[in-house]
Amino acid sequence: MLHLQKVHQSEESILHNLMQYYIYEFSKYIPEITLEQSGKYKPFDLKDYWIMDNYHAYFIKLNEELIGFALVESTTESRPNTIKEFFIIAKHSGKGYGRRIARELLGMFPGDWKITQIENNEAAHLFWVGVIKEVTESSFYERFEEGKYIQEFSVQAIR
Repeated sequence: MLHLQKVHQSEESILHNLMQYYIYEFSKYIPEITLEQSGKYKPFDLKDYWIMDNYHAYFIKLNEELIGFALVESTTESRPNTIKEFFIIAKHSGKGYGRRIARELLGMFPGDWKITQIENNEAAHLFWVGVIKEVTESSFYERFEEGKYIQEFSVQAIR
């Protein structure tokens, strides 16, 4: 069964380990991303996910197998919901798992959304536009700004 599992602060090292694969994949789009002397990529600063109520970290699991993660910033008075990072490992990409989890995440945080992808990551752009078209019945606004595609839309309930 495909499901989300909230990441607890005690599991931060597991999330950092999984994020190494994400950063590795992302490095093909941003050449400035390089390995440190330790042989690892610089870890993300995740402290907001443990102290801020509107930051949410999830493992994506298939049965008990860890297959990805999602980092979400939920809406505040001045900011819409945002997918900060989203990743499915290569072994499980292309099977519809990402689409199912993305739809679930959008439904968990109803309201306004803003999702971005860098220009070079065409696969991510196609993925998110496809998901957004599904959940909004193609009612969204997209623009390209400073090397990023940006989609803005609203989600109330997902069928």
